[in-house]
Amino acid sequence: MAEELHPDIESIVLSEEDIHGIVSRLGEEISRDYEGKNPLCVAVLKGAVVFTADIMRAITVPMAIDFMAVSSYGEGVKSSGVVRIVKDLDTKIEGRDVLILEDILDSGLTLNYLIRNLQARNPKSVRIATFLVKDIEGKKPAVAPSYVGAHVPDAFIVGYGLDYAERYRNLPYIGVLKPEVYEK
Repeated sequence: MAEELHPDIESIVLSEEDIHGIVSRLGEEISRDYEGKNPLCVAVLKGAVVFTADIMRAITVPMAIDFMAVSSYGEGVKSSGVVRIVKDLDTKIEGRDVLILEDILDSGLTLNYLIRNLQARNPKSVRIATFLVKDIEGKKPAVAPSYVGAHVPDAFIVGYGLDYAERYRNLPYIGVLKPEVYEK
């Protein structure tokens, strides 16, 4: 079935079907790598909540989950460069295998800060599973994820948890937002 395009969306980058395939593949990879372990999956709110709900069902090994919220964007479209923890973990991670679940990796600066913060708590390991990596010409992210769902172009994308001003998270696909929506 063809997906109905929201009027603010220019084009679809990843369909619902594409997303399902990506999540299934990542679930298999994570399950294989964490066999015999009990990882703590740390969802980075708010963007990763949809991905987290799906990937949890695709992971077949025992796991626990906790949430963190970090902010570096505010209401804008570019990172402010200042990272703050809005919601910290409720779980102690010392000696635990930690898997950070992220929606999209672009510069990686916020995620780099988060990794350093978590490593200071002495976990056994810290790895990253990101649903998307934004390919920005001439720039390499500050962190290298262990698991990557898909690469997307350097465009303003929304849907499947990704937002602009808290809108479009509920779209079942990843789409490019029309510039006139955010260039007001």
